Amino acid sequence: MLTILTAIIPNFLLIMLGWGMRSRHWLDISFWGQAERLTYYLLLPALLITNLAEARLDGLPVAAIAAAQGLAILAVLGLIALPLRRFWPRLATDGPAFTSLIQGSVRPNTYIAFAVAAALWGPSGVTVAAVSAALVVPLVNLLCVTALIQWGQGDGRRGFGPTLAAIVKNPLILACLLGAALNLSGIGLPPMIGPMLKIMAQASLALGLLCVGAGLDLGAIRGAGMVVATTLTIKLLALPSAVAGLGWLFGLRGVQLAAAIVYAAVPVATNAYVLARQLGGDYRLAAAIITASTLAAAATLPVAAIVIARLP
Repeated sequence: MLTILTAIIPNFLLIMLGWGMRSRHWLDISFWGQAERLTYYLLLPALLITNLAEARLDGLPVAAIAAAQGLAILAVLGLIALPLRRFWPRLATDGPAFTSLIQGSVRPNTYIAFAVAAALWGPSGVTVAAVSAALVVPLVNLLCVTALIQWGQGDGRRGFGPTLAAIVKNPLILACLLGAALNLSGIGLPPMIGPMLKIMAQASLALGLLCVGAGLDLGAIRGAGMVVATTLTIKLLALPSAVAGLGWLFGLRGVQLAAAIVYAAVPVATNAYVLARQLGGDYRLAAAIITASTLAAAATLPVAAIVIARLP
């Protein structure tokens, strides 16, 4: 238990440090947007490429990991989130709020996922997280954009064509494909470029977590009420439970099962807010869900990791 706590809590201390730096204006406000852009487009892809290029993918149950993640997402949306649209009066009349619930139920914060997986299980945990991200990132984006076009207040001009193009060009997906290609081809990390990518990768998680903290909006939680509580229950309890059950059913065990569950149990990503603003969602509610889930995960993730450690 102490080992798990000492591995996870420092990540959330970094998040709170980022929040403190932002709230105290220790750095210029424009720094945080640029830092997140740097992390998303360069540093985190470097981590994915270096990890996958050198990982032992032979024998890794990629199909089982992907199936557990994908089917769990579809299950919580189809069996929990979508029925709420019919039976919850407020959500039945407020489409934009419902889109924020959809995003909050399934969109994972990749920065936190990789940081926790690396702290608990090292490269093997990051590899499972990378495989999970390769499926979850495009699937979640497709589902969330579809929900926003259906129930948001936007004019839908973005459409499916540009959305699919954005998914295909997503830097995390491209990094996963490149890392896997370098691995399967036997090339591995090329000299000079490989060491450079490793140096970049070392900076990715720390800067990414600071950016997560800088994006927290504590004021947005006030008055958010039951919608936030319901979303957190789905994201931090129902979704990882579904991944755990499906992963076990598909034969995942040990680090492979544990890292897959942790990937599902992380809080909501900050780009849920950005997408809500772009496509007519309830972005204030999205901000509340992101902040509340991050704060709640500081307690739920250690508990989840302790429970996972006791699995046979």
